[in-house]
Amino acid sequence: MTKTVFVTGGAGYVGSHCCKAFAKAGWNVVTYDNLSRGWADFVKWGPLIEGDILDADKLRNAIRETKPDVVAHFAALAYVGESVSDPALYYRVNLCGTLNLLETMRDEGVDQLVFSSTCATYGDPEEMPISETCEQRPVNPYGWSKLMVERVLSDFGRAYGLRSVSLRYFNAAGADPEGEIGERHQPETHIIPLAIEAARDESEFILTIFGKDFDTPDGTCVRDFIHVQDLAEAHLGALDYLQAAGDSCTLNLGTGRGHSVLEIVSAVTRVSGQPVRHAFGPRREGDPPILIAAPKEAGDLLRWSARRSDLDSIVADALGWVRIDAQRQSMREGASR
Repeated sequence: MTKTVFVTGGAGYVGSHCCKAFAKAGWNVVTYDNLSRGWADFVKWGPLIEGDILDADKLRNAIRETKPDVVAHFAALAYVGESVSDPALYYRVNLCGTLNLLETMRDEGVDQLVFSSTCATYGDPEEMPISETCEQRPVNPYGWSKLMVERVLSDFGRAYGLRSVSLRYFNAAGADPEGEIGERHQPETHIIPLAIEAARDESEFILTIFGKDFDTPDGTCVRDFIHVQDLAEAHLGALDYLQAAGDSCTLNLGTGRGHSVLEIVSAVTRVSGQPVRHAFGPRREGDPPILIAAPKEAGDLLRWSARRSDLDSIVADALGWVRIDAQRQSMREGASR
């Protein structure tokens, strides 16, 4: 019998790619999303229930009606700067919204959860690469909100028998290689789509590189970029792990290698054939020079590895999606005239 996964935030960037992977593997996929930062046209692999995780009654009715075997929880706010300027919003949505979800799961007898966490729970780590045992010291409310959820999951496990896999991922990047979905944020803050925009002939956008005096080989920040399709495969592995009675765990998702901002600029120039217009700005407060994952535990427990996360593949897929999405937008605008 086909099993059901209830995906909160399934209309967003990572959530939608995971929905595709789940459906291709034979899962019945139900997306629950308020579309405030997701996209209805990204929901292609099952029904969409439009709702907010802060709406406890609607959430309860949705879970009661769909009777999921597992919940995959992506619904959250994820802009670091916004979390600093409006922490109340982040704690309300990310923490209180998740508590609504977990209480509903408990009451409706759903005891398996895959949670979208983040490397932001580590803050500015003292060890590199970062293992799951590294001390967690978030430096912004976004990171704290995710770490608080991890603690709640642990307590729910002890008290109510909830089994969960928390996946702390590093820099999600790239797009669906088949071009069905991709990265679409408003505003866009991720380096690769910004670099692609700065390489377009018809654009006047200039990429700002924040800092050129970090203790790294070329002076710019180094990050661990992981293809969103590899992230989706890891989430699928987490579903299978829980279904096989796996114990609760927390895992890093990354590649174990880093690329600098200037390496990203070079890759976009190389793949697109266009130079990336860029300028240097001051460092951003709280930006660590290097963040690289130690992903061994995920490989061992989920039998997973990042297979498509070489930099050129990430950039090529992201560029392909940008071109496809622009064409679709142009066609929609033409049809509306």
